[in-house]
Amino acid sequence: MRNLSPKALAFRLSLFITLFVTAAGALFLYTAYGFHLGYTLLMFIFSIVISYGIILWGIMQFIDKKFRLIYKTIHNLKVGLKREPTSLDMSEDIFGKIREEVIEWDKTNRREIERLTDQEEFRRDFLGNISHELKTPIFSIQGYILTLLEGGLEDQTINRNFLQKAEKSVNRMIEMVDDLDEIAKLESNRMELNVQQFNLVDLTKEVIEAVEYKAKRKDIRLSILNNSNIVLVKADAAKITQVLTNLLMNSINYGKEGGKTTVKFYDLAENILIEVKDDGKGIGEEHLPRLFERFYRVDKGRSRADGGSGLGLAIVKHILEAHLQTINVRSSLGKGSTFSFTLKKA
Repeated sequence: MRNLSPKALAFRLSLFITLFVTAAGALFLYTAYGFHLGYTLLMFIFSIVISYGIILWGIMQFIDKKFRLIYKTIHNLKVGLKREPTSLDMSEDIFGKIREEVIEWDKTNRREIERLTDQEEFRRDFLGNISHELKTPIFSIQGYILTLLEGGLEDQTINRNFLQKAEKSVNRMIEMVDDLDEIAKLESNRMELNVQQFNLVDLTKEVIEAVEYKAKRKDIRLSILNNSNIVLVKADAAKITQVLTNLLMNSINYGKEGGKTTVKFYDLAENILIEVKDDGKGIGEEHLPRLFERFYRVDKGRSRADGGSGLGLAIVKHILEAHLQTINVRSSLGKGSTFSFTLKKA
């Protein structure tokens, strides 16, 4: 009787009562007047109709006062208070349906709690990271200014040098704020993309030329591995320049002395797959899921002496998502990393 609908339950109870009443009535008639089939059938029909109606009415009243309130409350919480809840069908298994609603509601709430917990953890990490990133240039600026105020301003051997160092720290802070502003615009869809057709090979060559001076400091060779000099895509050229710059700079900063970084293109029918591969230190598997978070660092003890705001990979992710594309990474410790993303083929 666990999965019965209210109507089925009322029918079973009324049938049980009718059989008892009919048997008692037939026995009485038999002892008083003798057996009469017609009266017995009328008694059976009358009893089952009356008992079914009374029992169903009683169950409906009970459900209205008790279970319907629970069902409506749960349903309203699920779909929103502005929406009218669906009416109950007495031919359905109401009790089973309420049980399913409660279980589903519980699962939804658990997922929501997990999502909010993850968001709270991300918020704490983000605030901790941004305060750490701002602390270094701020303390540096403070130290330079205090030194100048305590007499260094009149010392020609250090005043200009300290002012230049302070300016460098200010520029780092400006770069960080600009990157945060750009991420905010990308997340809120306030940044319009200037999508146009361009040759990805030429753009990659320009980016390599722009960052090659930093690669030479670590004796890292940058190259394009491609058989064709023309790979046409449809995208925002300025934003893709930013993507490639961040990925190449990342490979240089975390690359090894005398290493190499290669860029390769693959034709995937409607899209072009771009791979930026290096043979640097690599990334542990436990870090890969969080690699594109703002300020997330694989090496917690590593300072940003090489420059950068710590937002490069986060910006890359948001730019590609704005193009309705994704970015992936595969890496092994000691063997290097490969970042791959797609762009729409022109």
